[in-house]
Amino acid sequence: MFSGLNKLIKLVLPKRLFYRALIIVAAPTIILQVIITIVFYDSIWIKANKNITRSLVAQLKAIEEVYQNDKKNLDFFTDSYKNNFNFEIGISKEVLPNYSGERRFSPMDRSLRRELKSTFGNNNYSFNTSKFKKAVEIKIKSEGEVLEFLVPKEMVSTSSVRLFVLWTTLPSIVLIVVALIFLKNQTRPLVKLAKAAEKFGKGDYVNDFRPSGALEIRKAAYEFDRMAKRINRHLNQRSEMLSGISHDLRTPLTRLKLQLEMLSQKDISRQMSKDIDEMEKMLHDYLQFAKNQTQEKVIKINLANLLEEIKQNFLGKNLEINSQDEIIFRGRYLALKRSFENIIQNGLVYGSNVIVNVQKSSNLIFIIFEDDGPGIPEEDYKNVFKPFFRLDKSRSLNNSGVGLGLTIVEDIINSHGGSVSLAKSKLKGLSVKISLPF
Repeated sequence: MFSGLNKLIKLVLPKRLFYRALIIVAAPTIILQVIITIVFYDSIWIKANKNITRSLVAQLKAIEEVYQNDKKNLDFFTDSYKNNFNFEIGISKEVLPNYSGERRFSPMDRSLRRELKSTFGNNNYSFNTSKFKKAVEIKIKSEGEVLEFLVPKEMVSTSSVRLFVLWTTLPSIVLIVVALIFLKNQTRPLVKLAKAAEKFGKGDYVNDFRPSGALEIRKAAYEFDRMAKRINRHLNQRSEMLSGISHDLRTPLTRLKLQLEMLSQKDISRQMSKDIDEMEKMLHDYLQFAKNQTQEKVIKINLANLLEEIKQNFLGKNLEINSQDEIIFRGRYLALKRSFENIIQNGLVYGSNVIVNVQKSSNLIFIIFEDDGPGIPEEDYKNVFKPFFRLDKSRSLNNSGVGLGLTIVEDIINSHGGSVSLAKSKLKGLSVKISLPF
C-alpha cells in the first residue's frame, strides 16, 4: 500500500529541484491561508451575515405591521425611515413578479432567502441583489399590496470580507514571489554546475565556469572545476607523450623503408615492406584510440551534410544513405565522421552493400548501419567493443586489423552522450544502431 502511494507521489511531484523547493515553501503558506479563510468564513462571516440579515428582515416585518395598522400617515412613515435608516419605501398595487434576481451560489442571497421565507412564507416575497450596485431591492406581498424596499447592501452583508481576503492573500502572494526570487538565485548555480558537468562529460572544454551560490554548492563546483582541470591536464600530457612516441617510432620505420628500397633482393624487400606498412597502421590505430579526440572543439553539425560528405568519400561503393529531415546538433565533426566511416568501412570489407537509415524522436537521433556481410555471433556483441579484441581467423577478413575499430566508435559516441548497440540486420548481416542526443 505504502509502496504504491510512494510511487504515486513521485509521479505527481515535479522532477526539478526548483519546483520541489517552491512547493516546500509555498504549500504551508497556502494551506495556512486556506484554513484561516475557511475558519473565518464559516465561524465569523457567515454567522455575522446571518445576524445582519435576520435583523433587517425583522425591521421589514415591523414596517409592514406598522403600515397595516396606520395607512394614513404614509408620507411621514416613508420619510422617517428614509431619513433614519436610509430606506427607500414604496407602495404599489402591482402583482408580485414571478422572476427573481436571486443568485443561486451567493451566500448573501441564500441567507436573505432563508430569513424572508421563514418570516413572510413562500411566494410572498421577491428580491434582487444584483440590480443595483449599492442597494438591494426587496418586494413583500401584504394584503393585496406590494411593499417595495431599497435597502443598502451594508445592511444585508458585511463589507469587511473583501478586506479580509485582500489582507490574507496579498501577503501570501508577496511571500511566494520573494520565495521565487530567492529559490531561482539558489538553484541557478546548481543548473550551471549540471550544464558544465554535461558539457565536460561530452568531451568539451569548460573554461568559463565559475563557482557561485551557497557555500555547499560553491564547494561542489570548486571541486568539479579542479577535477576537470586535472583530467584536462592529464589528457594533454598523454597527447604530448603519444605525439613524441609517434615521432620516435615513425622515424626508424621510415629509415627501414629507405634501406629496403636499396636491397637487391626484391622479394624479401616486398615482404618486409608489408610488415612495416602493417606496423604503421597498427601504430596509427593505437594513437587514434589513445588520443580520444581531446583537441577537437564542439560545433553545430548538419547530419545530412556529414553523411553526404562520407558518401562522396565512398563514391563507387554500394553505399545507400536515407536521410529525409534536416537535423542540426552539436558534436565533434571529425570524430563523428571517423566513427561513421569506420562502421561503413567494416560493412564494405565484410560485405558488399551498406544501407544507412536516419530516424529521430523528440530528443534523440538514431543512425542505423546495415550490411549484408557474415555478421557477428550474438555472444560476441559485447566483446567486439573491448580494446584489441578480434574475431577468429575463420570470420575475420581483415587480418591487419588490431581490434580497435568498434572500440573507437563506442568511445566517440559515448563521449557525445550517445550509445551503440548491435543486432542482426535485415540484409542478414550486422546492424549497428547509434543514438545521439540533440
